[in-house]
Amino acid sequence: MIDLTSPWPLGLNRRNWPAYAAGFVVVLVLLLFIDHPVSLLVTKQSPDVIDFANKVTRWGKSDWILIPSVLLLLLTAIVARLGRKRIPKLALLEMVEMLALIFVGVGLPSLASTILKDVIGRGRPVVYDQVGTLGFHPLSFNYGFESWPSGHTTTAFALATVIGFLSPKWFGIALLYAIAIAGSRLVLGAHYPTDVFSGCVLGVLGAYAVRNYFASRRWGFRRLPDGRIEQRPVVAIVRLTERFQRKPAR
Repeated sequence: MIDLTSPWPLGLNRRNWPAYAAGFVVVLVLLLFIDHPVSLLVTKQSPDVIDFANKVTRWGKSDWILIPSVLLLLLTAIVARLGRKRIPKLALLEMVEMLALIFVGVGLPSLASTILKDVIGRGRPVVYDQVGTLGFHPLSFNYGFESWPSGHTTTAFALATVIGFLSPKWFGIALLYAIAIAGSRLVLGAHYPTDVFSGCVLGVLGAYAVRNYFASRRWGFRRLPDGRIEQRPVVAIVRLTERFQRKPAR
């Protein structure tokens, strides 16, 4: 299992990041050779599989994550500000920190993906016959040329990583969700393997970067003496929960 308390995933750090960056480029180049063959293979599915992929892929959109999280964030912040009692107020502030991580940790990588897709303008598999796998129309703002990186995959892996930060026991299930989203993008012919791989990397690293910034500000997370980063104990939420559990039933 991945150690989610590490500052960066898979042993990445400030000293070895050039080697990791070079490895990323090498993998991209190798995947380019199989982009089109894999795309042709995985899109040849039965109507039932295509229909299922369409249902799955909807959960890779960022709207269903960002809109509820920001609304809850604002509502919780307002209630916390108006609150008078210390424990409930602190519990709400702890919730604000968690909701903020979800919103920013998913929203920022998703935004970066959207900008990159339009700036780079790589052709999707659907326009392969016209431009091949390396056809680019930068800043065309055309759906057919918004392939790299996969936005759905970025969102899904960012969300899975954020869930892992907040509740490690759910990370495995969240990771399966992210993999399903990435697979659906290939089956539907919306992206090449290079797009999906890049979205995975962008989503994970983006979520780590946001978590690390939160830790530097002590917003819900803290950096330990050995460099690891862990979630700060939600003491007020625990105390409030215990208080309600001790309340006698009427």
